Amino acid sequence: MESYAGEPQKITLGAGCFWCVEAVFQRVKGVISIESGYSGGKISNPTYREVTSGLTGHAEVVQVTFDPDQVSLLKILEIFWKTHDPTTLNRQGADVGTQYRSVIFYHNDDQKQIAQALRKKLNEERIWDNPVVTEISPFVSFYKAEQYHQNYFNQNSSQAYCQFVIVPKLKKFEQLFNDNLK
Repeated sequence: MESYAGEPQKITLGAGCFWCVEAVFQRVKGVISIESGYSGGKISNPTYREVTSGLTGHAEVVQVTFDPDQVSLLKILEIFWKTHDPTTLNRQGADVGTQYRSVIFYHNDDQKQIAQALRKKLNEERIWDNPVVTEISPFVSFYKAEQYHQNYFNQNSSQAYCQFVIVPKLKKFEQLFNDNLK
């Protein structure tokens, strides 16, 4: 395995609506920045409307830049898997379609190996009733979502979706990962 000490790292994660994933990772100690966007599809520079049609192949994702001296990739992935349902194919709650799939777009071979090993371990431990179906694919491109999607929860926390979907995820994160809170 390569050493990345002192160098910020990026990983691209999809776990349903990117507003939820962004809100969780904004609160993780060692995360430097988060951008919501689209990845894994077949068209360049997609719009939110195009991605939500389900026809682009893109998933709603967040690109997480983190300091591996403060938070390990293993911890990032543990938080990722335990703050969404990685056993439902192309679905998170009421959000249905390939654009809401559970996916890890790895940026290097170390990330691929760690993600695959952890997925295997989670399936062997049978943490969930059903197997983890998270896709693990090479990162190819990232298209930043429209500005109104960035920092969404922090700017719109009183909205119904935020209260009913994001707040429970944040409470779960805080309960499970209190030591990793900023």
